[in-house]
Amino acid sequence: MRRLIPVLGLGLSLAASAPAQVPMTAIDSARHVLNRLAYGAAPGQIDAIAHEGVLKWVDRQLGFNDVHDPALSDLERSFDVLQVSRLEMQQMLQNNQAKNQKAQAVGDSTTRQKLLDQLRMEQQGDRRSLQAMIGQLQTVTMARAVESDHQLDEILADFWTNHFNVFINKGQDRAYFADYLEKTIRGHALGRFDDLLIATAKSPAMLFYLDNAESVADGSDVILAAGRAGRGGRGIFPNPRAGVFPPNGIDPMSPTAQQQAKARAPKGLNENYARELMELHTLGVDGGYTQQDVIAVARILTGWTIDRRNASYTFRDPVHDNLPKIVLGQKFDGAHAEDEGMRLLKMLASEPATMHHVSAQLCARFVNDVAPDGCIDDAVHAWKKSNGDIREVVRAILHSPDFWAAANVQGKVKTPLEFVASALRAVGATPDSTPRLAQRVAQLGEPLFQHATPDGYGERQQDWVNSGALLARMNFAVQLASGRMPGATVNLDNVVPLTDDHAVLVEAINTAVLGGLMSSQTRQTILKEIADVPDPRMARALAVGFAIGGPEFQRQ
Repeated sequence: MRRLIPVLGLGLSLAASAPAQVPMTAIDSARHVLNRLAYGAAPGQIDAIAHEGVLKWVDRQLGFNDVHDPALSDLERSFDVLQVSRLEMQQMLQNNQAKNQKAQAVGDSTTRQKLLDQLRMEQQGDRRSLQAMIGQLQTVTMARAVESDHQLDEILADFWTNHFNVFINKGQDRAYFADYLEKTIRGHALGRFDDLLIATAKSPAMLFYLDNAESVADGSDVILAAGRAGRGGRGIFPNPRAGVFPPNGIDPMSPTAQQQAKARAPKGLNENYARELMELHTLGVDGGYTQQDVIAVARILTGWTIDRRNASYTFRDPVHDNLPKIVLGQKFDGAHAEDEGMRLLKMLASEPATMHHVSAQLCARFVNDVAPDGCIDDAVHAWKKSNGDIREVVRAILHSPDFWAAANVQGKVKTPLEFVASALRAVGATPDSTPRLAQRVAQLGEPLFQHATPDGYGERQQDWVNSGALLARMNFAVQLASGRMPGATVNLDNVVPLTDDHAVLVEAINTAVLGGLMSSQTRQTILKEIADVPDPRMARALAVGFAIGGPEFQRQ
């Protein structure tokens, strides 16, 4: 630990502003776009992009038509989680719940605990268990971040995953989330914002997470609707004879079953999704809406729920509020059922407050924690001109003077996901097929898909910078460079050649790993720390680790 303390001291300077920048060279520009539009530079990539032309590379990144990189097709096919359906995932969850309930029902505490432990071990060892599927989803996310050539698309997928956050560990969302990430978020990450908004609103994952699946018009005859559903009607509950509820030996149409259905039945209007839809997904907290608007939005979206028979979105007309409503001064007469929800979402997507709020968040991601007004104006202009085409809004941000302004270069701090992915890319590391890298990201403070509240993980420096976090990053960096990182294979011979000359070594690391950004203070500190290390391989590993754990690499 003695060696880490001086370099950690440098890392604490992250809390200060980035140093003033001179006009950027082609190398500087290439490094900048790789830090912002990608998960950092891979070996030799800065020189390659500078030679290709930075703006050509940017346009190429903007030109991909699919967030999925064809070069990763073979890799992706090896992950079962990308092949199974929502319904299969739901059945896995129900099987787990049934087994857990059976074990919990055992009277003897010793036997009960033995059964629960056995079940846990079975799930850990089963490649197609729900637990394994979630681990695979985290693993493939890391692999894409490190290896995909569609780097900007991966950045946008992460941005929208946080903007439309769903907590994977909430009940049924353990079954719904994989489909949500792959088809709802990644499937719409490059399209129009209104299409993305509608897709999230109809996703079983979002419907369950923010409780809209349970929202019904006040005064709805929910139990009667449930009975009609059981006999093939269009009530809020699916047919209990279809195997949706775990078998318990009770006739689903018996009085006992009806009493249980009543206990499970939604109690009335739920405003959770309506509030987050306006505050986080569209208008923003200062978007000019009132509590009455929230209530009206919730009423409009009653009946938008989940059909558990096929784990999909459905609209239940019997529990929809068909009375008139007013949202932001616009009248909804209540006579158009599901269509008024579609009209609402398209209206919210085109509101000026939405354009400003979402553009500001994109500018905060790509430009500066405090989004510059000029960047927001450029993004909003592109939004209006393109009718909410996400690709064109991002293009406007990347061509904005603010994106290239010296004050904004190296002005942001990497999130744990960005740090780990960029560290692996910097040393040419290859992720393995286990969730161990995702577990390291979690240890650094960002467990993938596990942010419990709807606001998603933060973008600001203050969300991630503290002495404990920086020490953990330093330890990760040294372990990675030393080839002792579970989950990744590293060969530093492909990045920095061996040499006994420490000054030559550090300058090579500056060029290959930091793109020439190393400060004189960092250089002197690394040289001091490796001065008494006679083994060239150990010296190289320590020096690379210190460079990755130091302040220049932490900034982007």
